[in-house]
Amino acid sequence: MSASVSTAASSGSRVAATAARRKRSPRQIAGRIVWYIAVVLVSIVTVMPLIWTISTSLKPAGEILSGYLNLIPSAPTIGNYVAVFSQTPFARYMFNSFLLAFIGTATNLFFGGLAGYALAKFRFRGRRVVFSMFLGSMMIPTIVTMIPTFLVLRYFPLAGGNDLFGQGGVGFINTYWAIIIPFAAGPFAVFFMKQVFEALPDELGEAARIDGASEFRIFRQVYLPMATAGLAVLGVLTFQAGWNSFLWPLIVLSDPSLLTVQVGLSSFVSDHQTDYGPLMAGTIVSTVPVLVVFVFAQRWIVQGVAHTASK
Repeated sequence: MSASVSTAASSGSRVAATAARRKRSPRQIAGRIVWYIAVVLVSIVTVMPLIWTISTSLKPAGEILSGYLNLIPSAPTIGNYVAVFSQTPFARYMFNSFLLAFIGTATNLFFGGLAGYALAKFRFRGRRVVFSMFLGSMMIPTIVTMIPTFLVLRYFPLAGGNDLFGQGGVGFINTYWAIIIPFAAGPFAVFFMKQVFEALPDELGEAARIDGASEFRIFRQVYLPMATAGLAVLGVLTFQAGWNSFLWPLIVLSDPSLLTVQVGLSSFVSDHQTDYGPLMAGTIVSTVPVLVVFVFAQRWIVQGVAHTASK
């Protein structure tokens, strides 16, 4: 009898709550309408450039300028996509970008994870100073450090034909190492992973030390599996930054077989002419790897955001 009474009471409360939600004031209705309009406008502004790029990539050359505002091509063609791979070694550019972005992501996850773990879980003299130096380096614009970095790579001893004093050769310039070495462990990766490891309990590491585990084993088998969500977020951000890098590869790479996809896209732009069709087609193709990486990592990204929000 009591169970049926409680069930009826709960059903009545749900009905009352539903009725209360249905009876909204005119002000609430107006606010909801304004909110939906704002969401639609923001969505249109965000998605429209992508739609326009896809539309332009499918237009023949004569229609790109004459009908640049038309979102639906009158004579769709894939000739621009064919031209991207026939006029330039675009597949090689994509391979170079993927290789450099993958290596950069792997080194940032590993070295950034190690440094973040040490700063979060170790108590040593000068820890705050070291962390402050990492934070301070994040405030320095990258453009300011490009010339010193270039000179260090150019005159690196015993590299690229250089002697012990860094003379006689080109160092690491015009090699993959010129991209990999300066960004192997960025300050953002260290800062990000320190925050991730600080959220994990210290008792797990203490218990593993009592069992005789080494510090690297504690890092690899105890804390690293628990930081999967943070590693996924950092991996996506690092891969995207490496894939979209343009200025630094343009400075240190001159061999056509080493150019990245972003530098390769600039070959469709000259002083007197711009091939908008192949340029837009190459832009669409170059976005696919980043989208694929995000799709595969979105489960861990959502998990990391949810975990952060629950703190």
